[in-house]
Amino acid sequence: MARAFPLFSFLSRRVIFGVMAAPYALVFTAAPEHIDELGHVNNAVWVRWMEEIAVRHWEHVAPDAHREATIWVVTRHEIDYRGNVKLGESVTATTFVPDPPHGARFDRRVDFTNAAGKVIVSARTTWALIDRASGRLMRITPEIAAPFRDGTGT
Repeated sequence: MARAFPLFSFLSRRVIFGVMAAPYALVFTAAPEHIDELGHVNNAVWVRWMEEIAVRHWEHVAPDAHREATIWVVTRHEIDYRGNVKLGESVTATTFVPDPPHGARFDRRVDFTNAAGKVIVSARTTWALIDRASGRLMRITPEIAAPFRDGTGT
């Protein structure tokens, strides 16, 4: 089960779109269904966790009108695996949007940190914004990008 919490300490803030912004974090704990035949979290599970934190982040910061009118889809994952997690162990996933959007797309960073504070999985994922009514790509407006700058949804 994942537990969510925004990270608001000064040290955890990053410069996003030229202003300080708070990343969003979830804690994931490896359950039996996450473990592969090698005895650690399967790579497909890491991808599911990346999607879960991205969706939860959007739900946390975006106004209802934006969530109702749009949907995000993944267009690319680039993942570096530097360690693994075994049954019962937890990791903290931290995500943020490091750069301004490019048309209908933006990149999102996700880092998974183990109990020792070491980043063991790091990813850069690209997401595209879809207009729910038309099903077509939609340019990311400043209003849609704004919640990722301040983390408050305002």
